[in-house]
Amino acid sequence: MRVIGIDPGLRNLGWGVIEMEGSRLRHLGNGIIHSAGEELALRLVTLHEGLTEVVARFAPEAAAVEQTFVNKDAVATLKLGQARGIALLVPAQAGIPVGEYAPNAIKKAVVGVGHADKVQVQHMVRHQLPGVTFEGPDAADALAIAICHAHHLQSARRANAAQLGRGALEITAGQARIRRTVQ
Repeated sequence: MRVIGIDPGLRNLGWGVIEMEGSRLRHLGNGIIHSAGEELALRLVTLHEGLTEVVARFAPEAAAVEQTFVNKDAVATLKLGQARGIALLVPAQAGIPVGEYAPNAIKKAVVGVGHADKVQVQHMVRHQLPGVTFEGPDAADALAIAICHAHHLQSARRANAAQLGRGALEITAGQARIRRTVQ
């Protein structure tokens, strides 16, 4: 399964794509979509077009986006929220389910500590994706988001398999009882 992680930003939107085979993760690509200029609408168009191209090129089956935290600058938070809207919209337009994670949840999934710094996150991303080269810090963050989502998808699959296995045992046990009483 291919997973794209997206680190929303109005000037620099990071993306990273990994492939998950069982519990193994493999790096497929990463980069940063840059928007320039002062006109917000045109910057959002640049982000939309760039991310649409990445999604078309890598054909991910799942996506994850970092949640926005509110800071003291309301205007900056609102603009970041609009870039985040693009990060949610593009995968949704492609029919890809989107997970959302708080920054601390991403750090905890990748590093094991919710308050890890960027250097620790990048070190663990390199450890989990040997040989990876980041296009920049935003791309490294996007790969961490993709890894976090991959871990959550793996956990969900194991839980579903356990539920199905338990159900199969109950049915089998029930069928055995029925057979015994009929005989």
